[in-house]
Amino acid sequence: MDYLLLVGGLILLAVGGDVLVRGASGAASRLGVSPLLIGLVLVGFGTSMPELTTSVQAALAGSPGIAAGNVVGSNIANILLILGVAALIRSIPVSASALRRDGGFLAASQILAAVLILMTPVGRMSGCILVAAVLVYVGLSYWLDRRRTSAAAKLHAAEAESVPDVPGGLVAALLLFGLGLAGIIFGARLLVDGAVSIARDLGVSETVIGLSIVAVGTSLPELAASVSAALKRQGDIALGNIIGSNIFNVTAILGVTALVRPVAVPDMILQVDLWVMLGAAAALLAFAWTGRRIQRWEGGVLLAFYLAYTAWLATSAL
Repeated sequence: MDYLLLVGGLILLAVGGDVLVRGASGAASRLGVSPLLIGLVLVGFGTSMPELTTSVQAALAGSPGIAAGNVVGSNIANILLILGVAALIRSIPVSASALRRDGGFLAASQILAAVLILMTPVGRMSGCILVAAVLVYVGLSYWLDRRRTSAAAKLHAAEAESVPDVPGGLVAALLLFGLGLAGIIFGARLLVDGAVSIARDLGVSETVIGLSIVAVGTSLPELAASVSAALKRQGDIALGNIIGSNIFNVTAILGVTALVRPVAVPDMILQVDLWVMLGAAAALLAFAWTGRRIQRWEGGVLLAFYLAYTAWLATSAL
């Protein structure tokens, strides 16, 4: 039964995340919101909604290992697994100007989050700092992109245009958004309940479950979006999706979760996984900066690191 809850939760999160993004983008476009703002906020935050609902529900359920592991593990999976797979499908071109800005935000957000996580528990003051950071990121990005048509602005607009349109009018789009949100909330509840029960039955720490199964499950919207972009020769959208999602995860997701309930980060994450997250972000920036392209072999390296990391998680669970 626990495994059915887990699988059912993963399916609802994947489907709900996709439906929510489509509904939100459709409603925003019908209300006259610019593609730039849709791509920057709705698509970026929408694909991170499974992480948000799962981490909040895990924190409320008294499972900090899943709450924190989901955020850190999702960021690791986004780069090493999802970007690795996307680059293996087709090498990803990189815009230098977009990388300088969004890559800079990525580095700053990961370092800020790491500092606050090391000061565990991540309390409400830290949550306020992280939420303020994401608001600054969104506001500054939108202001800069409105002032000039930069590569980053084109990328954010392209992210909005990559979302399939919703048939019907505003009511249909809002209905789709509501259904997606309900699916995500219910799916997160099923996923957390199933993950906690499985961890207890198998004698595996909730942290390992959060870093692996839960983290990959909540990253399914990013996986689908990035693989689809790579197949359509839109690798820059795949890269932008990963960078945006990782920024939102450690600022908005961890920040909101800490505001709801302070998160006591397990020692395992402090000692190992946090540094893997920082190393993955550094690898992304290094690969993207050299040659202005993430080559297939570099995608293979990222994926190999993820397989090694997963093997380490499996051995630590024994």
